[in-house]
Amino acid sequence: MKLDNAPPRMILVSNRLPIVLTVRDRKVRLQESVGGLATGLSAYLRTMKGQSNHLWIGAPNAAAPRISKEFEQQARQTLFENNLHEVTVPTDVMRKFYYGFCNKTLWPLFHYFPVYTAFDSKDWANYQQVNRIFSDEIIRLVRPNDLIWIHDYHLMLVPGLIRRQMPTAKIGFFLHTPFPSYELFRLLPRRWGTELLQGLLGADLVGFHTYDYTFHFLRCVLRILGYDNDMGKILTEDRVVKADTFPMGIDFNMFTELATGHEVQSEIRKIRKPMGKMRVMLSIDRLDYTKGVVNRLLGFERFLERNEARRGKVVLMMLMTPSRTELEQYSALKSEIDELVGRINGKFGAINWTPIIYQSRHIPFKSLVALYRLSDVAVLTPLRDGMNLIAKEYLATKTDDRGVLILSEMAGAASELGEALIVNPNDIDEVARAMETALAMPEDEQIRRNRLLRKRLKDYNIFQWGDDFVHQALVIKDEQRSYETRFLDATSREKLEDSFAQSITRLIMLDFDGTIAPISVHPDRVEPSQKILPILNELTSDPSTTVVVVSGRSRSDLDRWFGRMRVNLVAEHGAWIKEVDDVWKMPVPITGDWKAKLLPTMKTYVDKLPGSSLEEKEFTMVWHYRAANPELGSVRAKELADELTNQIVNTDLQVLIGKKTLEVKSSKVDKGTAAQRWASKNGYDFILSIGDDRTDEDVFKTLKEGAITIRVGIAPSRAKYYLRNQIEVVQLFERLHSVKRIDVIPTAT
Repeated sequence: MKLDNAPPRMILVSNRLPIVLTVRDRKVRLQESVGGLATGLSAYLRTMKGQSNHLWIGAPNAAAPRISKEFEQQARQTLFENNLHEVTVPTDVMRKFYYGFCNKTLWPLFHYFPVYTAFDSKDWANYQQVNRIFSDEIIRLVRPNDLIWIHDYHLMLVPGLIRRQMPTAKIGFFLHTPFPSYELFRLLPRRWGTELLQGLLGADLVGFHTYDYTFHFLRCVLRILGYDNDMGKILTEDRVVKADTFPMGIDFNMFTELATGHEVQSEIRKIRKPMGKMRVMLSIDRLDYTKGVVNRLLGFERFLERNEARRGKVVLMMLMTPSRTELEQYSALKSEIDELVGRINGKFGAINWTPIIYQSRHIPFKSLVALYRLSDVAVLTPLRDGMNLIAKEYLATKTDDRGVLILSEMAGAASELGEALIVNPNDIDEVARAMETALAMPEDEQIRRNRLLRKRLKDYNIFQWGDDFVHQALVIKDEQRSYETRFLDATSREKLEDSFAQSITRLIMLDFDGTIAPISVHPDRVEPSQKILPILNELTSDPSTTVVVVSGRSRSDLDRWFGRMRVNLVAEHGAWIKEVDDVWKMPVPITGDWKAKLLPTMKTYVDKLPGSSLEEKEFTMVWHYRAANPELGSVRAKELADELTNQIVNTDLQVLIGKKTLEVKSSKVDKGTAAQRWASKNGYDFILSIGDDRTDEDVFKTLKEGAITIRVGIAPSRAKYYLRNQIEVVQLFERLHSVKRIDVIPTAT
C-alpha cells in the first residue's frame, strides 16, 4: 500500500541485490557482496540518516544457493529488516536475461567488441520481459516523493516503463559501463536502439562515468531520436532530461583504515613471508575479455626479456575472479590465460622463483586489501572499462604514498588519475616500459604523484559522488516543474474554455508549421490538420470571432490552404498581410534585391549538406535541414549563420535559426508587429495565440497581459502555457468547438 504522507526514500534498483542469504545453525544470515557497485553504494547508504529511508530492489544473487521453503518466511523478514526487496523473476528467465541480451549483446557492444556481439530477437524479447517485471515491482512499492535510482545496463528500459505509469516520478539512472560511440550503438537493430534510448530518457537525470560516455549518449539521442541538447539538457516533447558526468568514487577512508588495521597487517606478513624481498607487481581482475589480461601478460613477458637483471627479483601476483563461465568467450579466455602463464613461468622460472603467481578464485576482502597494500606496482590494463575502481582502491591503501599505478588509457578512471603511468594496452612494448619505469621510480617521485592522486580520491569519494548525483537529480526535477506548472492542465483548460464561452469578441492567432500543421521532414509536402480546418471555418462564420494565421510561409502557400476561408493571413513573418475580403498588402516597403547576393552562399550549403534544401520566397530565403544528418546540420547551420551575418553587415536583414531551419529576412517586419494590426484594435475580450517557434515569441511579447499565449513544445518562452505537441493543439480546438457560447445580455442603464 502506498503511503502519501510517508517521508521520501531513496529507492536503489540494480540487477542483483548486494547480499547473499545463507542458512547457518537454522538461522538465515545475510552476507554482503564484495564488488565496486555493491560495496560503493552500500557505503553510501550507510551515511544516510535513519535506518528506513532507503530500499534496495533487485533480484537474488544467482550464484548463491536457494533458500529452502522452510526458511522462506525468515528470509523475507531478514530482507525487510535490512531495507532489501527481492524481485521475483523465474530462474530460467533470469538466466536467459543475464547470459543473453545483457552479456551477449550489450556488454560486448558497449565495450567495443562487436565481433562478440549477438543480435538475437529472442534475447531482446527476454530483456524486455525482465525490465517489465522490474518496473512493475518498483511501481508497486514506490511512494510519492521517493527518488528512484536505477543502475546499469541490465535495466535500461525501466526508467521509461515507470515514466509511462508515473509521469511525475523522480527517476535517476546511472550507467556503470562505457556508453559506445554512435558508430557502434547503431549496430543494434534500429528499433532496439530507439527503445533503449527512449527507456533512458524516462529518467530525469542520466549519469555516466566520463565526459566521453556522456557525449556518445547525447550524440546517439540526436542522431537516432532527433533530440538536440543544450549543455547536456535534452528537450523532449514534454520534459527536460539532463545527461551529465559523475566519476564514481570509493569509500576512501574505509580502505585507508583497513590498510593500517591489525588484521590486514597480519595478512600482509603472511603473504610477504614466502616472497622475501622480491618486488611485487599486482594484477587483479574479474575474468573478462575486456580486461586486457592477455596483453598484460605479454607485456610482462616482454619486460622479463628486456630486463634480465630483474629476473628472480620481481613477481607478478595475478588474481583472476571467475566470471560468466557459461559463455564461450570466457572459457576460451581462461584457457588462453592458463596457457600463457604456464609458458612464461616455464620460459623464465627457476627452482627458487616463479615469475607469475596465478590464482583463479574469489579472495576474502581483507586479503584483497593486504595485496593492495604490500604490492609495489599495480598493473591494470583493460582494453575498455567503464571506470575501474580497483585502481582507486589500490591508491587508497597507500597510506605511506609509496607505490606505482600502471593504468590503461581505456579505463574511465584514467581521466582522473593522470599522475599514474598511463599506457595503451595494445602497445606491448609500452606496457613493458611502464613496468621498467614503475620499478625504477624514486620514492620521492612516487610520493609526489600519489599525494596528488590520493587527495583527489579523498575529496571526490563515493559519498560526494552520490550526493552530487542526487542533488543534480533534484535540481533538474525543479526545472521540469517550472515547465510542468505551465502546461495547459485540466484546470487551466477549463478556465480557457469558460473565458472563450463568455467572451463577446474573440481574436485567435495561430502559427502554421507545428501548430495548424505537424512538423514534417519535407516542408513542401505539409498539409494543415484536416481536423482543425473545419473548426476554424466554423469559428470564422461567427462575425465576432477573428482568426489570423501568422506564418513564415509564402502567400501562395497560405492562399492555397486558406484562400476560401474567412481567415486573415500574415505571410513571410509580416512581409505580406491579407485581411478578410481584401488583397495582399505590404505593411512596410521592403525589397528582395539582396537575394541574388546571398543565393550562391546558401546554395553552397545545400551542396555541403546532403538532405538540406533551399526555399526561396519573395522577401525571404529559408535553408531547411530537417532531412539531413542532424549533427552535421547543426554544425553547418552555425557556419552558414556566421557567413551570412558577415555578408549582411550594415543592412536591414537578419538571420534567424529556427527548428532545423535558417532564414534570412528583413528586420523591418516580424510576426509581433503584424499581430499588433489586430490585437491593438476592436477591444477583444478574448485573445488566444499559439505558436511553436522563436519567431512566435515576437507575438507573445506584444500581446497584453490578459491574452492567453501557448507555446507548442518545451523551450524557454514568454508564453503563459505549454502544449506538448501539435496533437494537443488539435485536441484543444476540438474542445473549443464543443464549447457552447454564453450569450451575454447588456445590463440596462
